Amino acid sequence: MKFSLRKDRDNATSQADARRTVASTELEPNETTRVGVFLFALIMFLLGFAVVFCATLPWLSLATVVAAVAAGFLLATAFRVAPQWEKVAVLRMGKFHRIAGPGFYVVAPFVEYAAIHIDHRTMTSAFSAEAALTADLVPVDVDAIIFWLVWDAKKACLEVANYPKAVLWSAQTALRDAIGQINLADLSLRRKQIDRELQQVLGDKCEQWGITVMSVEIRDIAVPLELQDALSKEAQAERERNARVILAEVEKDISEMFVEAAQIYDQNPKAMQLRAMNLAYEGTRDGKGVLLAPSSLADSFDVGKLFGKE
Repeated sequence: MKFSLRKDRDNATSQADARRTVASTELEPNETTRVGVFLFALIMFLLGFAVVFCATLPWLSLATVVAAVAAGFLLATAFRVAPQWEKVAVLRMGKFHRIAGPGFYVVAPFVEYAAIHIDHRTMTSAFSAEAALTADLVPVDVDAIIFWLVWDAKKACLEVANYPKAVLWSAQTALRDAIGQINLADLSLRRKQIDRELQQVLGDKCEQWGITVMSVEIRDIAVPLELQDALSKEAQAERERNARVILAEVEKDISEMFVEAAQIYDQNPKAMQLRAMNLAYEGTRDGKGVLLAPSSLADSFDVGKLFGKE
């Protein structure tokens, strides 16, 4: 018994690890490149180095080489470019000065510096809530994805230390809170509603950081293996109960129809005779069988008696 429980626990752990591995697997990178930015910096460095080196070429020495390297470094750090999707927060003497970019911008050496490069494209971040308890105290693992973007680079730089991490942690906390308010049976049925609630909660919280939450989508809900069998049996029992209820309702309707028919036959004997004739016809119309019936059934074929004629 202990070996079986240990085996089930190991299987559950391995399947949970495999599910997290699949959920965390990302597609092949299809990101834009920053080669142009580094190439521009390299060109600025070579330009500054070449100007100073050529100017001091007749007096070539270690000092002139150091001066050329320093000139190239200063030129590369002073003249910069930012890609179309990027903005740069520039600080002057430790205080916020401006938002530069996209495109060409200048930074005063030793006085200004680029504090952070902020991507203004729509970002997608996957997060999960492992072993989150539902309202009926069932632990579930939920994987979700959030779509968000930075609309105010100044707030993202000054209001929060690490805005991508802050968004993920806030999303994870909000997801746990949403799961804790509903039962396990309602978790899958209310997935879209939970998505909208999470978007509203995160949107209100991230607004102060200059971030807009576009949407939140739950990708996967994993129930522990020890509960899957119980849930399957519960669903099977529920379907069997519904089938029996439907069968009982059908039998009740049929019995009521029989009672109504009996009342009609009792009030009108001719209806009973017509029914007997119909049964006889149904039993012999294929021409392959012989009808065996009591003599009272033969009286039903007396048309004269049926229509009141002697």
